[in-house]
Amino acid sequence: MTVELTGADLTLDEVVRVARARETVALADEALVRMRERRAVVERVVQDGTPTYGVTTGVGMRRGATVDTKDARSFNRSAIFGHLVGLGEPAPDDVVRASLLRLANAVASGHQGGRPEVADALIEALNAGEPLVVRSLGTVGQADLAQNADLAHGTLQNVPLEAGEAVALLVSNAFSTGQSALAVADARSLLDWIDVAAALDFEAFRANVGALHSEVAAARPYPGIGETLTRMHDLLEGSALWELGAARFLQDPLTFRCVPQVHGAARDALRFVQEQLAIELNAHQGNPLVVLDEQRLVSVGNFDSQPLAAALDFLRIALAPVLTASVERTLKHLSPRFSGLSEGLVASEGSWQDGLSELGVAAQAIAAEARLLAQPVSFELASTMQESGVEDRTAMSSLGARRVTEMLDLGARVTAVELTVAAQAVDLRAVARLGTGAALVHGFVRQRIPRLESYEQMPLPLEDLATDVRTLPAPA
Repeated sequence: MTVELTGADLTLDEVVRVARARETVALADEALVRMRERRAVVERVVQDGTPTYGVTTGVGMRRGATVDTKDARSFNRSAIFGHLVGLGEPAPDDVVRASLLRLANAVASGHQGGRPEVADALIEALNAGEPLVVRSLGTVGQADLAQNADLAHGTLQNVPLEAGEAVALLVSNAFSTGQSALAVADARSLLDWIDVAAALDFEAFRANVGALHSEVAAARPYPGIGETLTRMHDLLEGSALWELGAARFLQDPLTFRCVPQVHGAARDALRFVQEQLAIELNAHQGNPLVVLDEQRLVSVGNFDSQPLAAALDFLRIALAPVLTASVERTLKHLSPRFSGLSEGLVASEGSWQDGLSELGVAAQAIAAEARLLAQPVSFELASTMQESGVEDRTAMSSLGARRVTEMLDLGARVTAVELTVAAQAVDLRAVARLGTGAALVHGFVRQRIPRLESYEQMPLPLEDLATDVRTLPAPA
């Protein structure tokens, strides 16, 4: 398949397919029409000599300088080179590709008056698949200037830029948006995995499925609660847990009883972030803005990424208790007081072996790191000294997206531990009949992590399982 860029309807799934599956990209005919119409407005402004930021004037602290028509190409080239100030490790290839796709879609929208030749060059670079070096640090979220300069420098060396095109390329949050798209897609996948792990926990603990009654969602109609309940019912369909008297306790610990509420809140947060991202993938993120009906360019602040940055903060805050609850359920399996099984889930009662006890400590440590990443970053304040105090805002959307990704990496490891411990508890409890989905999950774990019979089996291949959680769809 080919993703056609119109500048108006790029989707999250298309970003993932282009970034990771290397699906080809093309420029839609309707985008060509729109770009030419709006480019004509820019050229008229240039011809009239109307003072317009980044088109007939300099940028930043040099916004008062006039750029003559004869100097336009040199100015554009200088602007790109002047913003090659990124630092840090190169961004992963999928993030670079997602960013390049978002930048091409921005040009295709015509909002800043770039020519089709510029969009074509970006698309050609995507389809060629040559790796680009984009440094990951150095953006405050008021346009990803340094990263966009890397993208432009790596793809447009042989394309002379006309008036206004450097600022059209630089003043965009393409990098933050590309990062966020991949992080949100991965968050969606991890939440599926955590539902799967929770279902196996219910089986392993012989938990009371009354907490999963469908009336819970009817009485408290959050979409996320309903979605989580549906998934848990599907995963536990056919389980012996639904039989009268199957539960060991009337009331289980809160991290079992409140799975619909905690997981549901995270799903609702994710839904909100997806809605914000759906807008950002196709929105004008720059300055100035071509107003076609008025045949002019206006100076605006659409480069401020606060709507996306705040949403990413919300997502991390919602993910933190999900991971904490995961660890608590794991610890309950490892404790005879709660599980009714052997200490550390060792195969023989009264053994001096550690079994899986220390996995609880590892999971606690990893979840603690993940919680620290939930700290909001979108309220960060910048010094007003830069640019004589004019550029006095930051949103830090790129940092917010990067922290989501880091949190998901840690979350995959927490989930791998949860799955391993729950599978061991299921085996020791000799559960008579697992739910169809839970049985699939148990089999998936056992294909990768053997039942622990002896300390000599340690260490277990937990990193391999975590990689599967990070990269594969949940098995049920």
